[in-house]
Amino acid sequence: MDMKAIRSLAEMMKENSLTRVEIVEEGKTIRMEREAPVAAPSFASAGSAPAIPATAPVMASVEPRYEEAPQDGMVIESPMVGMYYASPSPGEEPFVKTGSHVKKGDVLCIIEAMKNMNEITADCDGQILQIYAGNGQLVEVGQRLFLVREEE
Repeated sequence: MDMKAIRSLAEMMKENSLTRVEIVEEGKTIRMEREAPVAAPSFASAGSAPAIPATAPVMASVEPRYEEAPQDGMVIESPMVGMYYASPSPGEEPFVKTGSHVKKGDVLCIIEAMKNMNEITADCDGQILQIYAGNGQLVEVGQRLFLVREEE
């Protein structure tokens, strides 16, 4: 990975308030971490009321919450960090909807990572039971994208 791509990834982390990213590509692993931003302390001016001490912001859990999913499906997870796109371009129909039937190799979505559009495809023939990610949402490595009921 070149320095331009690393800088681009660092900027994406900053823009999306991410503190850690791990990418595995072609047998190479890149891990990037940065400290979470801390609120600046507030100072009382002379003669004013005492200042309330500043505290570090409470970081909400980034762990996505999933609806209870049927156990008879296969979960397809994101293989990378990037922006999830449900359709080939804005204004077009999504690749799949809940209830759609797919064949192995059908494109389910696109994940944009470092200006590259990566097609995520079905691992099996089946029916889409649930779509976890929303269009334009930043997804993480291992985050659930789809629940598919396998068909034979």
